[in-house]
Amino acid sequence: MKFVYLKNEKIPPIALGTWSWGNGINGGDAVFGNNLEDDDLKPVFEAAMNAGFNLWDTAAVYGMGASETILGSFIQSRKDILISTKFTPRGEQPEDALEKMLNQSLTRLGKNHSDIYWIHNPSDVERWTPKLIPLMKNGKIKHAGVSNHNLEEIKLASSILEKEGLQLSAVQNHYSLLYRSSEEAGIIDWCNQHNILFFSYMVLEQGALTGTYNSKNPFKTGTRRGDAFNSEVLMKLDQLIGVMHTIGKRHQVSPAEIAIAWAIVKGTVPIIGVTKPKHIDGAVLAAEVVLTEQEINDLETAAKETGVEIRGAWEKSMH
Repeated sequence: MKFVYLKNEKIPPIALGTWSWGNGINGGDAVFGNNLEDDDLKPVFEAAMNAGFNLWDTAAVYGMGASETILGSFIQSRKDILISTKFTPRGEQPEDALEKMLNQSLTRLGKNHSDIYWIHNPSDVERWTPKLIPLMKNGKIKHAGVSNHNLEEIKLASSILEKEGLQLSAVQNHYSLLYRSSEEAGIIDWCNQHNILFFSYMVLEQGALTGTYNSKNPFKTGTRRGDAFNSEVLMKLDQLIGVMHTIGKRHQVSPAEIAIAWAIVKGTVPIIGVTKPKHIDGAVLAAEVVLTEQEINDLETAAKETGVEIRGAWEKSMH
């Protein structure tokens, strides 16, 4: 496995997401239409750790603590695990909200620090970024990251930390074959120039780019992803999925692995949601795929021709 570096720390080329772990508000049942608990997920965790994928991405708002609680129950006293979790600014919050949310997350996870701690959205960059500083200095936050920020907001957050002799380590934005806003806005290039790691989430567009779903086999209705990727939208993806199948056959992998390999070759660390042990097998394969220039070009052309670009309700344009 080709490792990448988060500042001076070696991490796997793919991070594992736990957005769909556990139920509740913003949980797996509401967003994805699944219903996963500890017994379903323990084999996934074990398979991942055995394969060397030890960077886990979660957030306090995923199932309102449910995701962190499940992950925490698996971690116990393991030292070989890297945790990435998030503070979500929203509405009226007291000045100590970030520190409080971090402490609650660490309690659920059974950890004394977060390897990466993200500010989940750009609401009031000038207010919330400085709140990271004392927590970085006392070791509760090892690396600071920002998520869903545009280039101007990333630069502002970075400069606030730099004034204190600290660094922004990572950016996490929605990035996939269907949604390349962070690339077009110059964010990925800027991150590369400044030794900041770019993490891409929704690389598989919540399953729409796996080749499993199509207009004849759509997502469960009444879920967030089922509403976004309805049969009409899935039909527009048929040709792209066809190209992904063709390239996948060449490399002996599935369309999902091609989408992940594309995100890696673009210089990003994809975060993939894992709910079954076979997803770990897929990640192992995807990390080894080396796409040619022609294949990258074919994928990007086919993706553009779909005319599909789905943005989450929480997202704004990066331009």
